[in-house]
Amino acid sequence: MKTFSLAEYDLNVTEVHHNLPPSALYEHAIRYEKDASIAENGALVAYSGAKTGRSPKDKRIVKNPASERDIWWGPVNIPCDEHVFEINRERAIDYLNTRERLYCVDGFAGWDPKYRMKVRVICSLPYHALFMHTMLIRPTHDERANFGAPDFVVYNAGAFPANRLTTGMGSPTSIDISFEDKALVILGTEYAGEMKKGVFTVMNYFAPKRGVLSMHCSATADKKTGTSSLLFGLSGTGKTTLSADSKRRLIGDDEHCWSDDGIFNIEGGCYAKAINLTPESEPDIFQALRFGAVLENVVLDEDRDVVFTDTRITENTRGAYPIEFIRGAKVPCTAGHPTDVIFLTCDAFGVLPPVSELSPAQAMYHFISGYTAKVAGTEMGVKEPQATFSPCFGGPFLVWHPNKHAELLEEKMRKHNARVWLVNTGWIGGAHGVGKRISLNLTRAIIDAIYSGALARAKTERDPIFGFDIVTECPGVPGEILRPRESWADKTAYDATAKKLAGLFNKNFETYAAGVSAEVKASGPKA
Repeated sequence: MKTFSLAEYDLNVTEVHHNLPPSALYEHAIRYEKDASIAENGALVAYSGAKTGRSPKDKRIVKNPASERDIWWGPVNIPCDEHVFEINRERAIDYLNTRERLYCVDGFAGWDPKYRMKVRVICSLPYHALFMHTMLIRPTHDERANFGAPDFVVYNAGAFPANRLTTGMGSPTSIDISFEDKALVILGTEYAGEMKKGVFTVMNYFAPKRGVLSMHCSATADKKTGTSSLLFGLSGTGKTTLSADSKRRLIGDDEHCWSDDGIFNIEGGCYAKAINLTPESEPDIFQALRFGAVLENVVLDEDRDVVFTDTRITENTRGAYPIEFIRGAKVPCTAGHPTDVIFLTCDAFGVLPPVSELSPAQAMYHFISGYTAKVAGTEMGVKEPQATFSPCFGGPFLVWHPNKHAELLEEKMRKHNARVWLVNTGWIGGAHGVGKRISLNLTRAIIDAIYSGALARAKTERDPIFGFDIVTECPGVPGEILRPRESWADKTAYDATAKKLAGLFNKNFETYAAGVSAEVKASGPKA
């Protein structure tokens, strides 16, 4: 075995496996991980233990004079001091030094060499190494040989808990980031997604410092012209489904940057929800889950087939796979400036139109709002739609105030003449329980009309409460559903519900109002 030293990180384990290929990581996972197995489809199946999702309340950012004024402190970015960070890093190093073998993965975050970050991951589980081999951009042989010092290091000691008596620790789980030490330390959780989102959080700090907009969105490009579009949306809005478009090439499904040169994917892989996955519903994702992919927390039947409907471990079952496993993916994952930016929302109140166009100030307002709604019945005691807001459609991963990202978005959409659209993939003709959800076929027709430029020439009318321009004609979409008020049988009920939703928008925006311009504040709905 070729040895690799991690002595510069105070790690003295002699058996360090550096940049192993997937086949070797499979062998190590089966040999050394108690519950790892291989599914019939060829994917490696692994389990993350007690934590089957992220722990956002346990994320900490080191408060340092060099970055303190940049950071949006609060429940998203909870501060810790440098001494606490050093205690947790020392705890992680102590644990890793007790392991018989370690794994080291080197890769890039960002497909554009001008802006990419060199990331080194140090972990003790083969499944974690394969996951990050998949999710980071894999260097070529020459790039690995000349990788040099990394820009950021991830210490994953997730099997070992944080000390709850350490100042500022709220639980045995701790995810700590120091932008000055250029390090991420993970304790108390083996959920692989913490590494992926930790790297994204780091990019969300450094990219805006360079005038680059980092974004939690999917991106596609036209097969013929190469022009690109962005799709933002919270869980359940259809972002992944709508980005899997056979007529377009996939740039990426989750994390991107928009620079002066165009857009680029941050990641080398995709991390898709696997719950209820079928070859009919998501054919591209289904076929991508094969040898080289990782399936996390899924249940296998006696024939080792994945039971995608089984939630006995978690509803948050996941599959990670290299982006080149998606048919039609564009590699390298870069494209020119977007012509269209699409905000997806699943409005269970049935108030927002299927499609409307936003002015630059309205785009900033809705970008900062990041709205969608849960439907009644999804949680105990929820009897009517529940509004959900996540700033910039990625609140848990922001480092700067949301207005920083909104200003970058406005600057780039003005400079490159991008149009911004609000597309409702939720209910029409009434709220959930009365109306019906707009069909995927009709939403696809709307998205196609945006891509083709047809909606840029379509007739519109101003919404009296929300102020945006409702698109009133769209190829392949019945005109009667495009005006939300007209699609409701009870117009008085629509007016009351619209005013209620407007009030929820305004209440939510109070959190961000101090950091935005008067024009943006004035672009909200008039309750």
